[in-house]
Amino acid sequence: MQRTIGSRRFDFDREVAVMAVINRTPDSFFDKGATYALDKAVAAALKAAKDGADWVDIGGVPFGRGPVVGEQEEIDRVVPVVAAIAAESDVVISVDTFNSNVAKASIEAGASVINDTSGLFDPKMAATVAKSSATLVLTHSMSPPRAEPPKPEYGDVVLEVIDFLKDRVNRAHEAGVPDERIILDPGHDLNKNTFHSLELTRRLREVVALGYPTLAAVSNKDFVGEAIGRKQGERLEGSLAAAVFCILEGARIVRMHDVPATVAAVHMVEAIYGWREPAWTIHNMG
Repeated sequence: MQRTIGSRRFDFDREVAVMAVINRTPDSFFDKGATYALDKAVAAALKAAKDGADWVDIGGVPFGRGPVVGEQEEIDRVVPVVAAIAAESDVVISVDTFNSNVAKASIEAGASVINDTSGLFDPKMAATVAKSSATLVLTHSMSPPRAEPPKPEYGDVVLEVIDFLKDRVNRAHEAGVPDERIILDPGHDLNKNTFHSLELTRRLREVVALGYPTLAAVSNKDFVGEAIGRKQGERLEGSLAAAVFCILEGARIVRMHDVPATVAAVHMVEAIYGWREPAWTIHNMG
């Protein structure tokens, strides 16, 4: 479970990576366009790195339903951010996209991860990533991006997510993406209701058992808000609890909005496991 991603080395047997969310979109469900401007997106990414994020995830198009964003517009949103971050920091840069041409342009600009939340909706995506040294995140989702999703129905949501991810891993292999450049994301809330996402969280170890680093994208999701009765903007505690639970079940990357709080929670878990030395030791030390 040791991986080189970008210029950084991760030991996912003893380490949890914090992925910060940076949305260069006017219609993000969380920040409502707060980092849509280029300078604000870059500043937010560099601040996240300074606050302890291991990598930053840049998105130019939300997954949820909404107006179509053209390919060139998505490139214009994402690539300048990637290039500016790469020029200033060694933080891992990922791009959240389901478009293979956007992925290619982003990799050329300095991205080392393609976070495809569509589960290879674009049939050229895996081959595009395979031609580079980038890592590919394979995510479970069932409906086309930006479309009105159907009512989700599963016999056993965890087993169906696992079958889907196995299929996407096979497709990635066929395109030439090696195991060491694959990460899995079960897709909390993507074409899933709250009961599905809670079940997926509870049984996350079954996804982890596939043998790939598992990414948990739980921050401020609706399943968190519905579980604890909190509207958007009031879900930090629930998001942190969900992230920590996922770590205990084997997740090794957490995609979160509030970086300082997440880094503190992750460091505490790592210290409890004995993976990280305390920052200082004064109490009852004589």
